[in-house]
Amino acid sequence: MFEVAISAGSPMLAGMNTTSEHDRTLAAQLRLLSIEPAAFKTELPEPRIRRRMIPGAILVLAATASLAVVALYGPQTLERIEAAIAGKTGDHPTISAHEAPARGGVIVEADDGAKSRAAPPREVTGSGYVVAPDTAIVFSKYEGRVVAVEVEAGDRVEAGQLLVRLDDAGARFALRGAKISERAAALALDARNIELAQARSSLTRTERLAGRDAMSAQALEEAKTAFDTAENAALRARQEVAKARLDIDRAREQVEALTVRAPISGTVTRLDAHVGDTMLSREDSVGENESLLAITDTAKMVIDADVAEANIALMRPGLSGEAVLDGFPGQPFAVEVAKIAPVISREKGTVTLRLSLTSPPSGMRPAMAARIRLVVGEGSAGALHPPPSFEAPAVGLRTSG
Repeated sequence: MFEVAISAGSPMLAGMNTTSEHDRTLAAQLRLLSIEPAAFKTELPEPRIRRRMIPGAILVLAATASLAVVALYGPQTLERIEAAIAGKTGDHPTISAHEAPARGGVIVEADDGAKSRAAPPREVTGSGYVVAPDTAIVFSKYEGRVVAVEVEAGDRVEAGQLLVRLDDAGARFALRGAKISERAAALALDARNIELAQARSSLTRTERLAGRDAMSAQALEEAKTAFDTAENAALRARQEVAKARLDIDRAREQVEALTVRAPISGTVTRLDAHVGDTMLSREDSVGENESLLAITDTAKMVIDADVAEANIALMRPGLSGEAVLDGFPGQPFAVEVAKIAPVISREKGTVTLRLSLTSPPSGMRPAMAARIRLVVGEGSAGALHPPPSFEAPAVGLRTSG
């Protein structure tokens, strides 16, 4: 700012007699220019406040998102996100091929320290039925008429327990006849033993007399022959007694077989015998419907399931998975491959697996429809319990054969 003071006694005015209008105007403008500007009260405009608040909110949200990423995916994922943001803003950090995530796979550490892509786990599904390997179909060994049924379907029985009583008059008569024959054979044996004792005594006396030359050689030979004959007769009598006793045992076994007992422990799953029925012998029976009953060991059940033939290369004993029954759709349980069928079904193009069960539903019964899911691949090792996302269909699948 310039300030000019012109007074009447200044040298400038002394050399000038008159002051022009132009000089007066210029002097007035100079005086105006020399005035100090007044202080103005300034306030921060509202738009600038908003511009300062928006970046702060963005920083808060970014910090919250970073914490969530670290909690869910670990710090490595956050580092990759920061590297990507830096790349967008002009910073281009070098990312090695080992740090790049593999799409659709899992990063695993190789032996040389490098990370490679692993194949994701694969699921193999199939369907089948609950099977009880230990099942006994009980027939009558001999023909007879049912006189008593001691069990009902669904009863739990133990090995040796009485099930059905049959009666056969012919078997009873055969046992009585065998006993009579045995007594007769025993009497005949006693007679032959007496004859043998007499022949032995006669031979001894004849030998003593022949030693004194009081008995001829011919008489001695006749005594020896009589003794040998009596000895052979006694031997045959003993054989007849043994045969009679064997006939008794056979007749007694047939009578005792008419009392049918449980061959195994289990549950009576089918009962076809009724009082008054005449049951055929096992040799004459041609179908299971001619049996007395069926017993199943329900404590040792398995699942026989079919899977596609294309998956046979993935199957191996010990492979674990999950199964669910149509009757208990909300109770999945663990299974494990125990055996693989040695042949393929030509009609269905499937292979049958026998699966052992772990903690199946308590109400499981033979012939229940089941669906299975096996987890195969590198991620399936030791996976005894797959994710509980397996649900049974509304209608159970059925397989033939």
